Amino acid sequence: MTHRNDNNNAFLLHLSAFFGYIFPFGAVVGPLVIWEMNKRKSSFLDKNGKEAINFNLSYLLYTFILGLSIIPFIVRTVTTDFHHLDLFGMISVGSIIGVLAVIKFVLIILAAIKANQGEVYNYPLTIKFLK
Repeated sequence: MTHRNDNNNAFLLHLSAFFGYIFPFGAVVGPLVIWEMNKRKSSFLDKNGKEAINFNLSYLLYTFILGLSIIPFIVRTVTTDFHHLDLFGMISVGSIIGVLAVIKFVLIILAAIKANQGEVYNYPLTIKFLK
C-alpha cells in the first residue's frame, strides 16, 4: 500500500495529460514534468509516471499515423473536384481519430482513479518507450 500523498501525486500525474487540450504536446509534457519531479520519491510514482508517459506517447504516435493516412484522401479529393468517395474516406479516418480521443479521455480518468486508490493502471495497447 502507498502513502496518501503518493496516491494524490499519481492521480495528478495521470490527469496532467489533459494539458494536451491547452498546450501542444501538453499530454506528454505534463506527465513528464510531474514524473521527473517525483520519480525518486517512490517506486509507485515512478511506475505510474512511466505508464502515463508511455500511454501518451503511444497515443500521439497512433494519432499521427492516422492523421497521415488522411493525406491520400485529401490529395485525391482536391485533384478530382471533391469526389464523394474520397470525402467519405477523410470523414472515416477523422471519425476513428475522434473515437480514439474519447477512449483516451476515459482511460486517463480510469488510470487517475486507480492511482488515487493506490494501484498502478496498465494502459492497453501501449508501447513501452520507458521501461
